[in-house]
Amino acid sequence: MTADELLAYCLSKPGAWQDRPWEGDVVTKVGQKIFAFLGSGEPLSVGLKCGASRDVADEWLLRYPRDAAVMAYIGRSGWNSLRIGGSIPDDEIMEAIDASYAAVLRKLPKRDRPA
Repeated sequence: MTADELLAYCLSKPGAWQDRPWEGDVVTKVGQKIFAFLGSGEPLSVGLKCGASRDVADEWLLRYPRDAAVMAYIGRSGWNSLRIGGSIPDDEIMEAIDASYAAVLRKLPKRDRPA
């Protein structure tokens, strides 16, 4: 999966849009909330909400110790960085994007959710 394919998949979600809140960093949001941090460096990675708690998100670290890591600052809330092109299959990355989007969408006020 390329960076363009990753971004396109994130933006295919209803109401998803691209933002650059920090110089050089691209994120995708639904409403005003981030559901994916798109890494700009090499190797390519994506930061996602991988569970409601750190314990749930840790399953990724156990399954893919070389390609999944706790995200700095927000990792305690269940966010992980997943490396693209490593041992994590693309379809699992896409499922993780779907789950992150759904988790963030659920927390949005109904008035801010896409129709």
